[in-house]
Amino acid sequence: MAYVQVLGGLAVLGGGCLAYAAAQSRHSITIEYHDLETAIKLGEKLTPLPSRQIQLQRLKETAEFDVLVIGGGATGCGVALDAVTRGLTTALVEKDDFASATSSRSTKLLHGGVRYLQKAIFNLSYEQFKLVTEALHERANMLRSAPHLAQPLPIMLPVYTWWKVPYFWTGIKMYDVIAGKQLLHSSYFVGQKKALELFPTLKRKDLCGGIVYYDGQQDDARMNVSIALTAARRGASVANHTEVIHLLKKKVIQDDIEKEIVCGARVRDQLTREEWNVHAKCVVNATGPYTDDIRKMDDASTPNICQPSAGVHIVLPEYY
Repeated sequence: MAYVQVLGGLAVLGGGCLAYAAAQSRHSITIEYHDLETAIKLGEKLTPLPSRQIQLQRLKETAEFDVLVIGGGATGCGVALDAVTRGLTTALVEKDDFASATSSRSTKLLHGGVRYLQKAIFNLSYEQFKLVTEALHERANMLRSAPHLAQPLPIMLPVYTWWKVPYFWTGIKMYDVIAGKQLLHSSYFVGQKKALELFPTLKRKDLCGGIVYYDGQQDDARMNVSIALTAARRGASVANHTEVIHLLKKKVIQDDIEKEIVCGARVRDQLTREEWNVHAKCVVNATGPYTDDIRKMDDASTPNICQPSAGVHIVLPEYY
């Protein structure tokens, strides 16, 4: 049986082979069909995805957008999709390609935050607890709305001290309980033999076993692109390889004081080197580590607020 599931602006057509990142409703609905051909016919009725040339033409011809988003990463594309589904005329430009930077370099995990749960318990922090519940809710949304891009991931925590077995087991079981109906799979304990079978390179000495629990994993780059395509299908003018050269400003009177406000951006097509102005009532800076570059286009003297950092996961032999 084929099916189409529309969730929060993303429609997924499933039947074992096809996926359409498109939207027909803002509400969560499920429509079932008894054959794949019928589902494909529905897909054919979806608004065709505009070509890049058409997108660029819209950017040039639209007198003024409600929102101009700078940056085609996960945040920028998410902002564009949110704006266009609220009925705002929306434009998005990305100087490179979608998900070409930070958004394709994540750990790919959709995690509820086990470590935040530990902080919530030991520090009696309700804020940390809310963070866990919110993350678990969003994990479930991602897995449900894009099953072709996300799936449950088993994670094993090796234990080398016997008294830590009940300690970790209790904590992970609490994680399961908090997930409630959004639980992916129940956690469980495996003995030393099974743990070594799963991970032969584990240190054998003093190994008691492992606690296995489940979080989510996603294809972050494809997820990013799917959101961009969904925004485009909903009417946003989305263009990659289109760089902001400088911001446009206009003078206004506020509280009897003349001020300059940002009203758009001068952009350049990186492929043809053509330049033009894009006017907008609101400009959103969603450029991640390049945030200060855009801010300085507004005011060259403004201090930096972004301190780039990177997280790296490295596993080394014990002799290091």
